Amino acid sequence: MAGIIEKLDKTAHYLKEKAGFTPEIAVILGSGLGKLADYIEEGIVIPYEEIPHFPRTTVIGHEGKLIFGKVRNRSVVAMKGRFHYYEGNDMDAVVFPVRVFKRMGIENLLITNAAGGINTGFKPGDLMLITDHISLFCENPLRGENIDELGPRFPDMTVVYDRELRKIALASAKKLGIDLKEGIYSYSKGPSFESPAEIKALRAMGADAVGMSTVPEAIVARHMGMRVLGISCITNMAAGVLDQPLSHEEVIETGKQVEHKFSGLVSDIIKNWN
Repeated sequence: MAGIIEKLDKTAHYLKEKAGFTPEIAVILGSGLGKLADYIEEGIVIPYEEIPHFPRTTVIGHEGKLIFGKVRNRSVVAMKGRFHYYEGNDMDAVVFPVRVFKRMGIENLLITNAAGGINTGFKPGDLMLITDHISLFCENPLRGENIDELGPRFPDMTVVYDRELRKIALASAKKLGIDLKEGIYSYSKGPSFESPAEIKALRAMGADAVGMSTVPEAIVARHMGMRVLGISCITNMAAGVLDQPLSHEEVIETGKQVEHKFSGLVSDIIKNWN
């Protein structure tokens, strides 16, 4: 465990030295949602391959760089490209950046993702505020010996996605005239899309959307006491909802179509973050 803390602190020190400040908010940008990076002023760009102990992203639509700067006069760091379990990473690698952010002194995390719509009232292009998640069938990122320096052995997950931050997000959406849906996000390991039978089962469990990210990062963030907000972009309807095949290209294309709406909403949320 001492070795993990040493790696985290080495990376955190490197990033603080390169950026010259500690951001207020860390943002993880999902597939096709990297346009928000264009809103970052005074940007300091650090490619992942230059960062000690950082994994490498291999997914189309994830560029692989950290951007430090300001959005609406709030200091941020944005991950333009995240790490997934399905890429062959172990969970420690998937959640490594979030743990680094906390070791840097960052207390706030905004997670975004591209997701498949399970709720038949949704349509591609909708944005969904995550109220809770389901991850019963996936490896927990806290599995193994607990790192007491980061958080407790059995962290409470009653409220993963901060209630006050969700109110701010809804207020921003209302002001901007955006129909921001609310719902439960289900985490799937991937990389194959879920089967129609799996989607039926998830719908019966109460899931509104499904994707291959977000939950591991949210769990470790709460383990460390960070405040978390999550937003999904519904880029396609999940398997069996519509009579058509699914593709990653559709995910990227829909992300591009809603990038202006998405970026405007997220930047206003950051402005009003308390």
